[in-house]
Amino acid sequence: MSIGKAVWQLQAGLRLTMPLSKPMSEVARGAEELRIRDPSGAYRVFYWFRDARGVLVFHAFVKKSQNTPRQEIEIGRRRLRELLDEID
Repeated sequence: MSIGKAVWQLQAGLRLTMPLSKPMSEVARGAEELRIRDPSGAYRVFYWFRDARGVLVFHAFVKKSQNTPRQEIEIGRRRLRELLDEID
């Protein structure tokens, strides 16, 4: 599945589960991670369901190692916090 199709499904209100999506409590409570693999590589997209208004996609990166790098988690935390501060 492509990132675009997965995000479209999230916007349509579908709750995605493993192996396509998993909770990312390391980033924030309620944050989740899309796990996309295609012939060109592995990609990760952090997102969070705001409420009935939609989903926040707040960070994406190319996955190059087995574990999610600490730097990517920190970037995700910061970006989500900034977005939530803007909309609250």
